[in-house]
Amino acid sequence: MDTPIIDYSDVQGLVRFGYAHLQEACFLLLRVENATAARMWLATASVTTAERLAERPDTALQIALTCEGLRALDIPEEIIQGFSPEFITGMSGEESRSRRLEDIGASAPAHWQWGSPGYVPHVLLMLYARKGLLDHWRTTVIEMLPAAGLHLQRRLDTAELNGYEPFGFRDGISQPQIDWQWERKVESIDQLVYSNLVAVGEFLLGYPDEYGKYTDRPLIAPRDDPHQQLLPAEDQPDRQDLGRNGSYLVLRHLQQDVQGFWRFLDEQTHDKQGHADPTARHKLAAAMVGRTLEGVPLVPLADRPIAGIGQEDPDDRTLNQFTYVEDPAGIHCPFGAHIRRANPRNADLPEGTQGLLSYLVRILGFGQHSIRDDAIASTRFHRLLRRGRKYGPTLLPEEAIQRGQPDAAERGLYFICLNANIGRQFEFVQNAWIMGTKFNGLTEESDPLLGNREPLAGCPVTNTFSLPQQHGVRQRITGMPQFVTVRGGAYFFLPSMRALRYLATLGH
Repeated sequence: MDTPIIDYSDVQGLVRFGYAHLQEACFLLLRVENATAARMWLATASVTTAERLAERPDTALQIALTCEGLRALDIPEEIIQGFSPEFITGMSGEESRSRRLEDIGASAPAHWQWGSPGYVPHVLLMLYARKGLLDHWRTTVIEMLPAAGLHLQRRLDTAELNGYEPFGFRDGISQPQIDWQWERKVESIDQLVYSNLVAVGEFLLGYPDEYGKYTDRPLIAPRDDPHQQLLPAEDQPDRQDLGRNGSYLVLRHLQQDVQGFWRFLDEQTHDKQGHADPTARHKLAAAMVGRTLEGVPLVPLADRPIAGIGQEDPDDRTLNQFTYVEDPAGIHCPFGAHIRRANPRNADLPEGTQGLLSYLVRILGFGQHSIRDDAIASTRFHRLLRRGRKYGPTLLPEEAIQRGQPDAAERGLYFICLNANIGRQFEFVQNAWIMGTKFNGLTEESDPLLGNREPLAGCPVTNTFSLPQQHGVRQRITGMPQFVTVRGGAYFFLPSMRALRYLATLGH
């Protein structure tokens, strides 16, 4: 098959750029009140594409739709049924899904501010702007909504982008590098070393993924696209591809207890005389994350280049050119640390599987190996492209500890990720790695930052964090409170420009 050609003018820009140069952002959650008027507006909306321009834009508009939104626009049900089951059901649509995502207890959809059944938005408008340009533009957009048949359900304002997330750690420094130029051939063969270069089809529908296959997506009979607005499907040329150049967008409203996080660390690191120990406090915080506050990894850098790291930014190598091969016992970066869970940086086979003989020995079960060798699925099949923004006022660690009264301000993260397969990517990472109490051979602990401390079937205790020691037994931190609470969320379809215009022509 010939190398697919990507038409960047058909892709929404968020996939390719992320808009880090646009410091201000606002997300508008909308409901459709007049389907005809809403479709007319969608047909003419000035969505910013992934084309690389001579000068970066001062503003950017992106549009995404939920399954409920497609139905509110009167999109035929036979088309809707071509989308993934996760998208159709929605983030809060099944109790079993809430359990898998650990949206339980205080994070259960029943307590959400938006996104619970009956309160799922139809349309997501994402507004990005350079500093000083957002306020007027946002007002203009909100004022035009009634004429467009849309109602503002909720406005999600973000904090100005400064490179740090609410707990105080440098953020956005580890992302998969999309293989836009098809530098490697995606085949169904084992990848023996970790690579950060990931197939386009992991993030954009209509292209080969890391399995060398095409993710299921809505395909349209040519008769249903009489004006040939859509592109033919690469894998089924006799069908029109509604998904091509689109993606699934996951949005989760995560409230972070910054004061609770730093006060807990302070309590755990007082010296024997009961005095605060800032050095120990920051060391424990770094162990939970896997990086220092400035983003420096706790494991040594690899002495060989890693594909997809440092290609566009040489400084990326100083922060991301590492795997966990040099830290097999978790002494430097604990097995349960956040970055180790979110991206285990492993290959398809256990470490030490080099060469044909070694490959056969390990695959057939011979040779010495750790119980952890096969505990983590291959990283490349579960990557996420993160595009989140924080919200709320900044609270520095020292302020969080010293402030006498509980801080009433709400702050956190609007977690946003793009993926072509919600179940295999976002939901797997969330369930098996972030919330998994048996991740990497562990027990009784989930992600130290994002974990929900509710008891689970077969694991009544989930509030610990362990730090392996060079000599002696591991250190265990117990009684950890929940630091992050889900306040809302939904699954969206981020359509291509062609798909957006096509959907605007449908309806009863």
